[in-house]
Amino acid sequence: MSALLTATCAVPAAGAVLTAALPAGTTGPRRRTTKLVALGVSGVTLALAATAVARFDPDGARYQLTESYSWIRSFGITFSLGVDGIGAVLALLTAVLVPVVMLASWHDADPPSPPARGQEGAASAGQQGAGSAAPDGTFENRRRTQGFFALILAVEAMVIVSFYATDVFLFYVFFEAMLIPMYFLIGGFGDRAGGPESARQRSYAAVKFLLYNLLGGLVMLAAVIGLYVIAQDQGFGTFDLRTLTTAIADGQLVLSGTAEKALFLGFFFAFAVKAPLWPLHTWLPNAMGESTAGTAVLITAVVDKVGTFAMLRFCLGLFPDASKTFAPAIMVLSVIGIIYGALLAIGQKDIKRLVAYASISHFGFIIMGIFALTSQGQSGATLYMVNHGISTAAWMLVAGFLISRRGSRLIADYGGVQKVAPVLAGTFLIGGLATLSLPGLAPFVSEFLVLVGTFTRYPAIGIVATFGIVLAALYALLLYQRTMTGPVKAEVRGMPDLKARELAVVAPLVALTILLGVYPKPLTDIVNPSVDATLSQVHETDPAPAHPVAATSGGEHK
Repeated sequence: MSALLTATCAVPAAGAVLTAALPAGTTGPRRRTTKLVALGVSGVTLALAATAVARFDPDGARYQLTESYSWIRSFGITFSLGVDGIGAVLALLTAVLVPVVMLASWHDADPPSPPARGQEGAASAGQQGAGSAAPDGTFENRRRTQGFFALILAVEAMVIVSFYATDVFLFYVFFEAMLIPMYFLIGGFGDRAGGPESARQRSYAAVKFLLYNLLGGLVMLAAVIGLYVIAQDQGFGTFDLRTLTTAIADGQLVLSGTAEKALFLGFFFAFAVKAPLWPLHTWLPNAMGESTAGTAVLITAVVDKVGTFAMLRFCLGLFPDASKTFAPAIMVLSVIGIIYGALLAIGQKDIKRLVAYASISHFGFIIMGIFALTSQGQSGATLYMVNHGISTAAWMLVAGFLISRRGSRLIADYGGVQKVAPVLAGTFLIGGLATLSLPGLAPFVSEFLVLVGTFTRYPAIGIVATFGIVLAALYALLLYQRTMTGPVKAEVRGMPDLKARELAVVAPLVALTILLGVYPKPLTDIVNPSVDATLSQVHETDPAPAHPVAATSGGEHK
């Protein structure tokens, strides 16, 4: 039994403990040591996650590199890990983005510099707005850097466990546990460009994030317990996902129609909050708006992907008949989310909130692809999770670099940036073009597959969803026009272009966006067998073409 998956989960967890335990201090060398240790741990995690993908055989068993360790024997709970194509790719996405986020957030947790003589009052007011009013030598500021990077590694460890877990209870524990470090990242290390009300707004956003997701988790816990009780009554006293799904598929574990629907809704509600799906989305704009750019990327590109991934693995695998029953209603909610998120993005005055509403629209596409119950739709949805994570990370991180230079999130405070910082403007444009799914960039492939897969089963919904692409072009290009073009505003006239560290952050994301847009085959080869296995669990096949090609003989149509 290989321990590769356990090592991939354990390294960032141990790194979080190590980073938090490093000697405190506000001096530059100590902070730099903390950052380098955390970055090194994330690099090792990336190597392990890449090894898991390299060792995964798309033509082999669905779950590979499996491990199982007894945990709570009396309830049949184990620490069981296994990787399918979808989980392997999403864990690798997480491992790629975490070191990028760390580099982008290199100075986000630095204690505030002491005010110059005669500027104490102004500095104090500014620090209060940033939530950093504590004196430089306090315990809070001496441990600030260690805490920030330890929390990022903790989130990484918990997310990767969620992608690898093959025990329902184990998945639930880490699905909920990741809320704690995210709560502190939002509330304790939020955006410093939020104005004098920033600290209060950050606290509100963090509490709203926690309450929404805790509510979803409590509903899911009731469903998890209900599933165990029903399974135990029929001789399956276990939380092992493979055992349960096999028993359900073979008819050995029978869920009554009412029970299956209730359990499906309990699981789906938690995942729809996490994803988020309209109308359970309202926590996301607050959380992303009040976070640092790096934390916002962790939210939308990493943590939220656990929700959509779990819909594929748990909702469809454990409750196939209920999934088909509720699929039309979920498709309607998804297309509402696509249009609603895009329309609100167009009307935003805040750059970060615009990206947040754009993400709500994108998650509508992902969930629509999942519940179209077609191979194209689900392959597209899985690719969309990856491509959205990469392209939105690039867009948001460049937006964060822009905001850090000007000190404002308001679109109206910018203008003419491309004339003073052309590289920054160029990378921002690429991120925006990827968001609107320009052909040749990664999101186009996934969005095209989702729409094709949707149209074959739900043509009306597919047609309405295409308007989301038009609206995406509006919000992405209008944002670029208002911030980057036109006369150079006085406040941005001296704005510096991207520095070496910032280029190191953006360059790999841009490269992946282009590479996966031109050649997505390495990803599709890995995920397609898992998609086919998921469809077989719900006993669905792709609809036959409405107008099949006529049979031919001798090169002529009969």
